[in-house]
Amino acid sequence: MDDLDHQLIGLLREDARAPVAGLAKRLKVSRGTVQARIDRMLARGDIAGFTVRVRPEAEAHRVRAVMMVAVEGERSGPVIRALSALPQVAAVHTTNGRWDLVVDLDTDSLPDFSRTLDAVRLIDGIAATETSLLLSTRRL
Repeated sequence: MDDLDHQLIGLLREDARAPVAGLAKRLKVSRGTVQARIDRMLARGDIAGFTVRVRPEAEAHRVRAVMMVAVEGERSGPVIRALSALPQVAAVHTTNGRWDLVVDLDTDSLPDFSRTLDAVRLIDGIAATETSLLLSTRRL
């Protein structure tokens, strides 16, 4: 990916529904260039998909949290696969320091959140966890 591709992705992050003609105008290239680059990045998997961002107030019932996970020995691979299989796990990040993994949780309700914590506790290879609820979010 070159600089133009990165600029295009940045614009798509701002508004994935932006018209190709508008993107082309902002990038000072032709509409065909923008469409060809989007098609190429989709085909290569550089762009995995498009999504919708929702104001936090519109989904006030959702329970979101960050979970820090310590993994026993060299069991990161199986633990990551088990965590990734849970639909409430939005992302799993490897990290350094005291914790081995950072897990983004997104659940429908407090009972769903509780069931998710119970499911995580059953995963072999997890030595310890610490979970913090996300109470509010400020978009930059």
